[in-house]
Amino acid sequence: MTLSGPAAHDGQVGMTFDSLVDDLDWIPMSLEQQHFPSYFWTDGSSFADAPVDFRATFDGAMWMSKKPIEFRAFNRNPLRVRAGFVVPRHEHNLDEMIFVFQGEYSIEHGDVDDPETVVVRPGEFFISEAGTPYTMTAGPEGVTYIETWPKPVTMLETTWHDVGWIRRVDV
Repeated sequence: MTLSGPAAHDGQVGMTFDSLVDDLDWIPMSLEQQHFPSYFWTDGSSFADAPVDFRATFDGAMWMSKKPIEFRAFNRNPLRVRAGFVVPRHEHNLDEMIFVFQGEYSIEHGDVDDPETVVVRPGEFFISEAGTPYTMTAGPEGVTYIETWPKPVTMLETTWHDVGWIRRVDV
């Protein structure tokens, strides 16, 4: 689902100015996420037991920013993705907003047999309601974006679906 509207906050938001579109302070995303306790497989089991390989699927595809962002009430994760990379189909237990700074994301969401697709470009955002499965494909120049949730990241759970993965060889 795509939504738009005025921003609102509870008065606890600080202000920091920096650029996420420069090439400074980006580090490769950790590939050691197969055993994250907040990741689940589509059948509800632990993602650690899934027949897919997180390391092989995401290797060299995503980076995280080390820039300090001083927003006490803003739960966020700035990311950068290489051109053409497809983030496998997944859903969250919380609503999520993705705001694009540079490049573009093609986001396929909803029913896997009859999905809707939206392209999100710089200055635009996409909101997925909790429980809505989606796949994101970075555009030809890649994408730099920030994802946010209405609650702390420690409360976020991700359920991965069996679409877009490299399979594990030890299964």
